[in-house]
Amino acid sequence: MEWRSAGGPRSDPVARDLWYTPREGRVDDVLKRSVASRLEALDTCVVSDAVDQLGLFGALPGIAPLWACGRVAGRVRTMQLRRLNFDEPAPASKVHLGCRAIERSAPGDIIAVAHQGRCDSAGWGGLLSAAASVRGVRAVIVDGACRDVEEAEELGLPVFARSVTPVSARGRTVEDAVEEPIVLSGRTINPGDFIVADRSGVVMIAAAEVERVIARAEEMSASERHMRNSILAGDPVSRVMDSRYESMTTASQSRQAARAVRKT
Repeated sequence: MEWRSAGGPRSDPVARDLWYTPREGRVDDVLKRSVASRLEALDTCVVSDAVDQLGLFGALPGIAPLWACGRVAGRVRTMQLRRLNFDEPAPASKVHLGCRAIERSAPGDIIAVAHQGRCDSAGWGGLLSAAASVRGVRAVIVDGACRDVEEAEELGLPVFARSVTPVSARGRTVEDAVEEPIVLSGRTINPGDFIVADRSGVVMIAAAEVERVIARAEEMSASERHMRNSILAGDPVSRVMDSRYESMTTASQSRQAARAVRKT
């Protein structure tokens, strides 16, 4: 079977499986959904901890949910915006920003919008939310402002952003690219990477690292559940969260610490 690039290193087998689709355009939905399902079972805090322990970068500070939408996870589609200068002619494209990213998305994908943290105009709005909802988009992440939040909530479309504004993008912002690497909160995100987001924030995981991060996060989550159970059972928190907790640098150490707590 021949493969066409969707971004990412062809030599890495994990990246190849996650970032390449058959030439006829079919997406490996089974793999994508499995990864997204495992990620969505994990909160962003434990995923961030796993990313830290592996020496990676992932948290996107300052971006939060705009309504109580719960946790989401999925593969990333990217969209790059830029400021329209006051003396710049209107863009030649007759397609509004966001349309191409929506139409290229598959059900379960997350659209990530690089809006340079701007709060003076919205990088996403209500009509785009309606179209994304129909398309089956899992969520939208905006590094900047969003508007029409009530419409997104009514549609059940999770939206995470840096701020809100009623101000339109028309005449202020143009779309530069879709499905190209972008920067959100100082982190580079490529098409095909993964995002998990909840009330604690947003974490991105490179496609080539996602299996390793998930495995570590699942182990850490199990260890933390044991510790929480010990605390709720009445064990002194100073004993549960002693130096072993502070010095945990690998998942195996996390498991050992949890077992030690249960035995004491």
